[in-house]
Amino acid sequence: MNFWNNLRQRLEQVRGLGAIGFGDISGVILTSIFWFYLASVIEPSEYGDIHFFLSMAAIGSSIALFGTQNAITVLTAKGHKIQSGLNIISLGISSITSLCLIVFFQRIDIGIIVIAFVINTLAIGDLLGKKQFFKYSQYNILQKILTLVLGIGFFYAFGPSGIIYALAISYTGYLIRIIKTFQEIPINFKLIKEKSSFLSHNYIMYLAGSFGSQLDKIVVMPLLGSAVLGNYTLALQVVTVFTMFTTILFKFLLPQESSGIKNKFLIQIVIIISIIVSLVGIFLSPLVIPNFFPKYIDVGVAIQIMSLSIIPITISTICTSRLLSKEKSKLVLIGNILSLIIIVLGILTLGLMYGTIGIAMSFVLASIVDAVYLGLAVKKYERSVN
Repeated sequence: MNFWNNLRQRLEQVRGLGAIGFGDISGVILTSIFWFYLASVIEPSEYGDIHFFLSMAAIGSSIALFGTQNAITVLTAKGHKIQSGLNIISLGISSITSLCLIVFFQRIDIGIIVIAFVINTLAIGDLLGKKQFFKYSQYNILQKILTLVLGIGFFYAFGPSGIIYALAISYTGYLIRIIKTFQEIPINFKLIKEKSSFLSHNYIMYLAGSFGSQLDKIVVMPLLGSAVLGNYTLALQVVTVFTMFTTILFKFLLPQESSGIKNKFLIQIVIIISIIVSLVGIFLSPLVIPNFFPKYIDVGVAIQIMSLSIIPITISTICTSRLLSKEKSKLVLIGNILSLIIIVLGILTLGLMYGTIGIAMSFVLASIVDAVYLGLAVKKYERSVN
Protein backbone atom coordinates (compact mmCIF):
# COMPACT_ATOMS: atom_id res chain seq x y z
CA MET A 1 0.00 0.00 0.00
CA ASN A 2 2.82 2.40 0.87
CA PHE A 3 4.48 1.65 -2.47
CA TRP A 4 1.34 2.56 -4.42
CA ASN A 5 0.76 5.67 -2.31
CA ASN A 6 4.34 6.80 -2.90
CA LEU A 7 4.03 6.07 -6.61
CA ARG A 8 0.78 8.01 -6.83
CA GLN A 9 2.36 10.93 -4.98
CA ARG A 10 5.36 10.91 -7.32
CA LEU A 11 3.11 10.88 -10.38
CA GLU A 12 1.08 13.80 -9.00
CA GLN A 13 4.30 15.71 -8.41
CA VAL A 14 5.47 15.03 -11.95
CA ARG A 15 2.10 16.11 -13.41
CA GLY A 16 2.07 19.29 -11.33
CA LEU A 17 5.65 20.19 -12.16
CA GLY A 18 5.01 19.38 -15.81
CA ALA A 19 2.02 21.74 -15.88
CA ILE A 20 4.02 24.59 -14.35
CA GLY A 21 6.97 23.80 -16.59
CA PHE A 22 4.90 23.76 -19.76
CA GLY A 23 3.18 27.03 -18.84
CA ASP A 24 6.37 28.83 -17.85
CA ILE A 25 8.53 27.55 -20.70
CA SER A 26 5.81 28.45 -23.23
CA GLY A 27 5.48 31.84 -21.54
CA VAL A 28 9.21 32.49 -21.62
CA ILE A 29 9.38 31.58 -25.31
CA LEU A 30 6.46 33.86 -26.21
CA THR A 31 7.67 36.86 -24.19
CA SER A 32 11.25 36.35 -25.37
CA ILE A 33 10.09 36.48 -28.98
CA PHE A 34 8.31 39.75 -28.23
CA TRP A 35 11.06 41.49 -26.25
CA PHE A 36 13.95 40.29 -28.38
CA TYR A 37 12.10 41.29 -31.55
CA LEU A 38 11.36 44.70 -30.05
CA ALA A 39 15.02 45.12 -29.04
CA SER A 40 16.10 44.37 -32.62
CA VAL A 41 13.90 47.09 -34.17
CA ILE A 42 14.28 50.00 -31.72
CA GLU A 43 17.27 51.86 -30.34
CA PRO A 44 18.90 50.79 -27.04
CA SER A 45 17.86 54.15 -25.53
CA GLU A 46 14.18 53.53 -26.39
CA TYR A 47 14.44 50.01 -24.98
CA GLY A 48 15.92 51.47 -21.81
CA ASP A 49 13.13 54.07 -21.51
CA ILE A 50 10.40 51.42 -21.69
CA HIS A 51 12.02 49.31 -18.99
CA PHE A 52 12.65 52.29 -16.74
CA PHE A 53 8.92 53.01 -16.63
CA LEU A 54 8.11 49.30 -16.21
CA SER A 55 10.50 49.24 -13.25
CA MET A 56 8.74 52.21 -11.68
CA ALA A 57 5.41 50.43 -12.16
CA ALA A 58 6.81 47.22 -10.65
CA ILE A 59 7.92 49.09 -7.52
CA GLY A 60 4.54 50.81 -7.35
CA SER A 61 2.80 47.42 -7.48
CA SER A 62 5.11 45.91 -4.86
CA ILE A 63 4.24 48.74 -2.45
CA ALA A 64 0.58 47.86 -2.94
CA LEU A 65 0.99 44.10 -2.51
CA PHE A 66 0.53 43.54 1.21
CA GLY A 67 -0.80 40.17 0.13
CA THR A 68 2.30 39.01 -1.71
CA GLN A 69 2.26 36.07 -4.08
CA ASN A 70 4.40 33.93 -1.77
CA ALA A 71 2.30 34.74 1.31
CA ILE A 72 -0.93 33.83 -0.47
CA THR A 73 0.64 30.64 -1.85
CA VAL A 74 1.88 29.48 1.58
CA LEU A 75 -1.28 30.34 3.53
CA THR A 76 -3.65 29.00 0.86
CA ALA A 77 -1.66 25.75 0.67
CA LYS A 78 -2.17 25.41 4.43
CA GLY A 79 -5.94 25.81 4.05
CA HIS A 80 -6.35 29.42 5.24
CA LYS A 81 -9.08 31.28 3.32
CA ILE A 82 -7.30 34.61 3.38
CA GLN A 83 -7.25 35.56 -0.31
CA SER A 84 -10.20 37.98 -0.51
CA GLY A 85 -9.08 40.05 2.47
CA LEU A 86 -5.56 40.40 1.10
CA ASN A 87 -6.95 41.14 -2.37
CA ILE A 88 -9.10 44.04 -1.19
CA ILE A 89 -6.22 45.58 0.78
CA SER A 90 -3.74 45.23 -2.09
CA LEU A 91 -6.15 46.54 -4.74
CA GLY A 92 -7.04 49.51 -2.54
CA ILE A 93 -3.41 50.48 -2.05
CA SER A 94 -2.65 49.91 -5.73
CA SER A 95 -5.30 52.49 -6.69
CA ILE A 96 -3.44 55.08 -4.62
CA THR A 97 0.05 54.19 -5.91
CA SER A 98 -1.30 54.13 -9.45
CA LEU A 99 -2.72 57.63 -9.14
CA CYS A 100 0.53 58.93 -7.63
CA LEU A 101 2.59 57.58 -10.54
CA ILE A 102 0.15 58.99 -13.12
CA VAL A 103 0.43 62.45 -11.55
CA PHE A 104 4.22 62.28 -11.13
CA PHE A 105 5.11 61.02 -14.63
CA GLN A 106 2.07 62.41 -16.47
CA ARG A 107 1.58 58.98 -18.06
CA ILE A 108 -1.66 57.04 -17.71
CA ASP A 109 -0.12 53.78 -18.95
CA ILE A 110 2.13 53.47 -15.87
CA GLY A 111 -0.84 53.75 -13.52
CA ILE A 112 -2.85 51.15 -15.43
CA ILE A 113 -0.06 48.57 -15.47
CA VAL A 114 0.53 48.97 -11.72
CA ILE A 115 -2.98 47.64 -11.11
CA ALA A 116 -2.46 44.95 -13.77
CA PHE A 117 0.73 43.77 -12.03
CA VAL A 118 -1.11 43.57 -8.70
CA ILE A 119 -4.01 41.57 -10.15
CA ASN A 120 -1.56 39.18 -11.82
CA THR A 121 0.41 38.56 -8.62
CA LEU A 122 -2.66 38.00 -6.43
CA ALA A 123 -4.23 35.56 -8.90
CA ILE A 124 -1.04 33.52 -9.35
CA GLY A 125 -0.57 33.22 -5.58
CA ASP A 126 -4.10 31.80 -5.29
CA LEU A 127 -3.64 29.34 -8.18
CA LEU A 128 -0.33 27.99 -6.88
CA GLY A 129 -1.54 27.83 -3.28
CA LYS A 130 -4.47 25.67 -4.36
CA LYS A 131 -2.04 23.57 -6.43
CA GLN A 132 -4.14 24.27 -9.53
CA PHE A 133 -1.06 23.95 -11.68
CA PHE A 134 -2.88 23.24 -14.95
CA LYS A 135 -5.09 26.30 -14.55
CA TYR A 136 -2.01 28.37 -13.73
CA SER A 137 -0.43 27.15 -16.96
CA GLN A 138 -3.53 28.09 -18.98
CA TYR A 139 -3.72 31.60 -17.50
CA ASN A 140 0.00 32.14 -17.99
CA ILE A 141 0.07 31.05 -21.63
CA LEU A 142 -2.99 33.18 -22.46
CA GLN A 143 -1.36 36.25 -20.94
CA LYS A 144 1.90 35.68 -22.85
CA ILE A 145 0.04 35.18 -26.15
CA LEU A 146 -1.73 38.48 -25.57
CA THR A 147 1.63 40.11 -24.74
CA LEU A 148 3.07 38.99 -28.06
CA VAL A 149 0.05 39.81 -30.23
CA LEU A 150 -1.00 43.06 -28.57
CA GLY A 151 2.58 44.19 -27.98
CA ILE A 152 3.58 43.96 -31.64
CA GLY A 153 0.20 45.30 -32.78
CA PHE A 154 0.32 48.33 -30.46
CA PHE A 155 3.96 48.99 -31.36
CA TYR A 156 3.18 49.31 -35.06
CA ALA A 157 -0.03 51.24 -34.38
CA PHE A 158 1.25 53.69 -31.75
CA GLY A 159 5.04 53.29 -31.62
CA PRO A 160 7.02 52.56 -28.42
CA SER A 161 4.49 54.58 -26.39
CA GLY A 162 1.86 51.88 -26.99
CA ILE A 163 3.87 49.01 -25.48
CA ILE A 164 2.93 49.50 -21.81
CA TYR A 165 -0.78 49.81 -22.67
CA ALA A 166 -0.57 46.48 -24.52
CA LEU A 167 1.14 44.79 -21.58
CA ALA A 168 -1.51 46.07 -19.17
CA ILE A 169 -4.37 44.73 -21.30
CA SER A 170 -2.68 41.31 -21.52
CA TYR A 171 -3.41 40.68 -17.81
CA THR A 172 -7.20 40.90 -18.24
CA GLY A 173 -7.67 37.14 -17.77
CA TYR A 174 -6.36 37.31 -14.21
CA LEU A 175 -9.01 39.91 -13.36
CA ILE A 176 -11.69 37.25 -13.92
CA ARG A 177 -9.87 35.01 -11.43
CA ILE A 178 -9.85 37.77 -8.79
CA ILE A 179 -13.59 38.38 -9.24
CA LYS A 180 -14.27 34.64 -8.77
CA THR A 181 -12.19 34.65 -5.58
CA PHE A 182 -14.29 37.47 -4.12
CA GLN A 183 -17.44 35.49 -4.96
CA GLU A 184 -16.19 32.23 -3.40
CA ILE A 185 -14.25 33.40 -0.32
CA PRO A 186 -15.56 35.92 2.24
CA ILE A 187 -13.35 38.80 3.38
CA ASN A 188 -11.80 37.85 6.73
CA PHE A 189 -9.73 40.62 8.33
CA LYS A 190 -9.54 38.65 11.60
CA LEU A 191 -7.47 35.96 9.88
CA ILE A 192 -5.21 38.65 8.41
CA LYS A 193 -4.64 39.99 11.93
CA GLU A 194 -3.78 36.49 13.19
CA LYS A 195 -1.20 36.10 10.42
CA SER A 196 0.03 39.70 10.60
CA SER A 197 3.57 38.78 11.69
CA PHE A 198 4.16 36.42 8.77
CA LEU A 199 2.41 38.78 6.36
CA SER A 200 4.40 41.81 7.54
CA HIS A 201 7.76 40.07 7.28
CA ASN A 202 6.79 38.68 3.89
CA TYR A 203 5.66 42.10 2.71
CA ILE A 204 8.91 43.77 3.74
CA MET A 205 10.84 40.87 2.19
CA TYR A 206 8.88 41.30 -1.04
CA LEU A 207 9.52 45.06 -1.02
CA ALA A 208 13.25 44.49 -0.54
CA GLY A 209 13.25 41.87 -3.29
CA SER A 210 11.33 44.12 -5.65
CA PHE A 211 13.56 47.10 -4.94
CA GLY A 212 16.55 44.81 -5.40
CA SER A 213 15.35 43.63 -8.80
CA GLN A 214 14.20 47.06 -10.01
CA LEU A 215 16.39 49.60 -8.23
CA ASP A 216 19.34 48.75 -10.45
CA LYS A 217 17.42 50.03 -13.48
CA ILE A 218 16.17 53.10 -11.63
CA VAL A 219 19.69 53.99 -10.46
CA VAL A 220 21.28 53.30 -13.85
CA MET A 221 18.91 55.61 -15.76
CA PRO A 222 19.99 58.96 -14.24
CA LEU A 223 23.63 57.94 -13.72
CA LEU A 224 24.49 56.23 -17.00
CA GLY A 225 21.60 56.99 -19.35
CA SER A 226 18.92 55.05 -21.19
CA ALA A 227 21.29 53.44 -23.73
CA VAL A 228 23.32 51.72 -20.99
CA LEU A 229 20.06 50.74 -19.31
CA GLY A 230 18.84 49.25 -22.61
CA ASN A 231 22.01 47.14 -22.89
CA TYR A 232 21.82 45.95 -19.27
CA THR A 233 18.08 45.18 -19.46
CA LEU A 234 18.53 43.03 -22.57
CA ALA A 235 21.34 41.11 -20.88
CA LEU A 236 19.17 40.64 -17.79
CA GLN A 237 16.29 39.31 -19.90
CA VAL A 238 18.55 36.70 -21.50
CA VAL A 239 19.74 35.59 -18.06
CA THR A 240 16.10 35.42 -16.94
CA VAL A 241 15.49 32.95 -19.76
CA PHE A 242 18.48 30.94 -18.52
CA THR A 243 16.98 30.76 -15.01
CA MET A 244 13.49 29.70 -16.09
CA PHE A 245 13.97 26.17 -14.70
CA THR A 246 14.79 27.68 -11.32
CA THR A 247 11.65 29.83 -11.47
CA ILE A 248 9.55 26.78 -12.33
CA LEU A 249 11.10 24.86 -9.44
CA PHE A 250 10.23 27.60 -6.94
CA LYS A 251 6.60 27.84 -8.02
CA PHE A 252 6.27 24.08 -7.59
CA LEU A 253 8.33 23.71 -4.41
CA LEU A 254 6.74 26.45 -2.30
CA PRO A 255 3.21 24.97 -2.05
CA GLN A 256 4.64 21.44 -1.88
CA GLU A 257 7.00 22.19 1.00
CA SER A 258 4.34 24.30 2.73
CA SER A 259 2.23 21.11 2.74
CA GLY A 260 5.15 19.06 4.13
CA ILE A 261 6.12 17.31 0.85
CA LYS A 262 9.86 16.92 0.14
CA ASN A 263 11.44 17.00 -3.36
CA LYS A 264 15.17 16.28 -2.86
CA PHE A 265 15.71 14.46 -6.17
CA LEU A 266 14.01 17.23 -8.15
CA ILE A 267 16.23 19.85 -6.50
CA GLN A 268 19.34 17.91 -7.49
CA ILE A 269 18.20 17.73 -11.12
CA VAL A 270 17.58 21.49 -11.31
CA ILE A 271 21.02 22.24 -9.81
CA ILE A 272 22.64 20.09 -12.52
CA ILE A 273 20.60 21.88 -15.22
CA SER A 274 21.67 25.26 -13.77
CA ILE A 275 25.35 24.30 -14.00
CA ILE A 276 24.94 23.27 -17.66
CA VAL A 277 23.01 26.43 -18.56
CA SER A 278 25.61 28.59 -16.80
CA LEU A 279 28.40 27.04 -18.86
CA VAL A 280 26.40 27.55 -22.07
CA GLY A 281 25.91 31.23 -21.22
CA ILE A 282 29.58 31.75 -20.41
CA PHE A 283 30.98 30.14 -23.56
CA LEU A 284 28.34 30.81 -26.24
CA SER A 285 26.78 34.21 -25.53
CA PRO A 286 29.75 36.36 -26.70
CA LEU A 287 29.70 34.44 -30.00
CA VAL A 288 25.94 34.38 -30.64
CA ILE A 289 24.40 37.54 -29.14
CA PRO A 290 26.26 40.22 -31.21
CA ASN A 291 24.91 38.66 -34.43
CA PHE A 292 21.30 39.19 -33.31
CA PHE A 293 21.68 42.54 -31.52
CA PRO A 294 24.51 44.50 -33.21
CA LYS A 295 23.32 47.82 -31.69
CA TYR A 296 23.79 46.48 -28.15
CA ILE A 297 27.58 46.49 -28.01
CA ASP A 298 28.11 45.31 -24.42
CA VAL A 299 25.38 42.69 -24.15
CA GLY A 300 27.45 39.63 -25.13
CA VAL A 301 30.11 40.16 -22.46
CA ALA A 302 27.49 41.22 -19.88
CA ILE A 303 25.57 37.95 -20.40
CA GLN A 304 28.82 36.00 -20.13
CA ILE A 305 29.51 37.59 -16.72
CA MET A 306 25.91 37.38 -15.48
CA SER A 307 25.76 33.67 -16.36
CA LEU A 308 27.97 33.16 -13.30
CA SER A 309 24.95 34.14 -11.19
CA ILE A 310 22.73 31.25 -12.39
CA ILE A 311 24.02 28.72 -9.84
CA PRO A 312 23.82 31.07 -6.81
CA ILE A 313 20.35 32.19 -7.93
CA THR A 314 19.27 28.53 -8.00
CA ILE A 315 20.66 27.96 -4.50
CA SER A 316 18.92 31.10 -3.22
CA THR A 317 15.63 29.96 -4.74
CA ILE A 318 15.80 26.53 -3.08
CA CYS A 319 16.69 28.07 0.29
CA THR A 320 13.96 30.72 -0.02
CA SER A 321 11.35 28.05 -0.70
CA ARG A 322 12.50 26.08 2.33
CA LEU A 323 12.42 29.08 4.68
CA LEU A 324 9.12 30.53 3.43
CA SER A 325 7.40 27.15 3.73
CA LYS A 326 8.27 27.31 7.44
CA GLU A 327 7.05 30.94 7.59
CA LYS A 328 10.61 32.15 8.27
CA SER A 329 10.26 35.14 5.98
CA LYS A 330 12.41 37.35 8.23
CA LEU A 331 15.51 35.35 7.29
CA VAL A 332 14.74 35.72 3.57
CA LEU A 333 14.18 39.44 4.12
CA ILE A 334 17.68 39.86 5.54
CA GLY A 335 19.14 38.12 2.48
CA ASN A 336 17.20 40.40 0.15
CA ILE A 337 18.38 43.51 1.98
CA LEU A 338 22.01 42.37 1.80
CA SER A 339 21.62 41.70 -1.92
CA LEU A 340 20.03 45.11 -2.44
CA ILE A 341 22.89 46.89 -0.66
CA ILE A 342 25.52 45.03 -2.69
CA ILE A 343 23.96 45.76 -6.09
CA VAL A 344 23.42 49.47 -5.35
CA LEU A 345 26.99 49.90 -4.09
CA GLY A 346 28.21 47.96 -7.10
CA ILE A 347 26.38 50.22 -9.55
CA LEU A 348 27.74 53.33 -7.81
CA THR A 349 31.31 52.00 -8.08
CA LEU A 350 31.77 49.34 -10.75
CA GLY A 351 28.87 50.67 -12.83
CA LEU A 352 30.30 54.18 -13.01
CA MET A 353 33.73 52.77 -13.91
CA TYR A 354 32.79 50.09 -16.44
CA GLY A 355 29.21 50.83 -17.52
CA THR A 356 27.11 47.80 -18.48
CA ILE A 357 29.97 45.40 -17.67
CA GLY A 358 30.33 46.88 -14.17
CA ILE A 359 26.60 46.52 -13.52
CA ALA A 360 26.81 42.88 -14.62
CA MET A 361 29.63 42.31 -12.10
CA SER A 362 27.50 43.89 -9.37
CA PHE A 363 24.60 41.59 -10.24
CA VAL A 364 26.80 38.51 -9.82
CA LEU A 365 28.26 39.70 -6.50
CA ALA A 366 24.76 40.38 -5.12
CA SER A 367 23.53 36.91 -6.14
CA ILE A 368 26.52 35.22 -4.47
CA VAL A 369 26.04 37.11 -1.20
CA ASP A 370 22.33 36.23 -1.18
CA ALA A 371 23.03 32.52 -1.82
CA VAL A 372 25.71 32.27 0.88
CA TYR A 373 23.57 33.98 3.51
CA LEU A 374 20.41 31.98 2.75
CA GLY A 375 22.35 28.72 2.64
CA LEU A 376 23.76 29.41 6.11
CA ALA A 377 20.31 30.47 7.35
CA VAL A 378 18.76 27.15 6.23
CA LYS A 379 21.52 25.15 7.91
CA LYS A 380 21.07 27.10 11.15
CA TYR A 381 17.29 26.63 11.07
CA GLU A 382 17.54 22.89 10.39
CA ARG A 383 19.98 22.44 13.28
CA SER A 384 17.59 24.27 15.61
CA VAL A 385 14.66 21.95 14.84
CA ASN A 386 16.60 18.67 14.87
